[in-house]
Amino acid sequence: MRKLSSGACMALIGLVTHPLLSQELGLGREVTAAEVRAWDITIGPGGDELPEGSGSAVEGSQIYEVRCKECHGELGVGGDHAALVGKPADLKKAPPIKTVGSYWPYATTLFDYTRRAMPFEEPGTLTDDQVYAVTAYVLYLNGIVGEDDVMDRDSLPKVEMPNRDGFVPDPRPKP
Repeated sequence: MRKLSSGACMALIGLVTHPLLSQELGLGREVTAAEVRAWDITIGPGGDELPEGSGSAVEGSQIYEVRCKECHGELGVGGDHAALVGKPADLKKAPPIKTVGSYWPYATTLFDYTRRAMPFEEPGTLTDDQVYAVTAYVLYLNGIVGEDDVMDRDSLPKVEMPNRDGFVPDPRPKP
C-alpha cells in the first residue's frame, strides 16, 4: 500500500472538508470546535500553551529507557535515528550535526515535538507528565538542566538553550 505525503493528505482533507465540495460530493463534514481543540496543541517559544504537569530527569530516564532508547540510543547519542545529545560546536562540522544540545533554540520546542511526534511508532501516547520528564532527561543529558530540576509550565520556558542566539529573528511585522 502506498502512503500519501503529509501535503497530499492535507490537500485531500481540504477538498473533502471544504463546505461547497462536501455538499456537492456528499463527502466530509465541518470540524467541530472540540476536534479543533484536540489538535490545537502547538507550544510556542514562550510556553504560554504548555499544559499542567511536571517531570524531572530522574523520572524521564526510566521513560526514555522503555520508550526512546531503541531509536535514540544509550544516553541519547544516536541509535537507529537522530542523536539527541550534542554541543554547539557540532554545528561547525561538515555536515552540521543538529541535536537538541547543539541546535534547538527553545526547550519548549522539545516539549512540543516530543508531545506530538514521539514515540515514533505511537505518537501522542505519552502523558503530559511523561513528556515533561523525558524533556527534562534530554535537557539533562545535554548538560542544560540538573538531574533533579523539575520541568513544568513555569520552569521550561526559562531554560536557556545553548543555541538560543544562533537564530536570526524574523524581521517581518506580526499580522
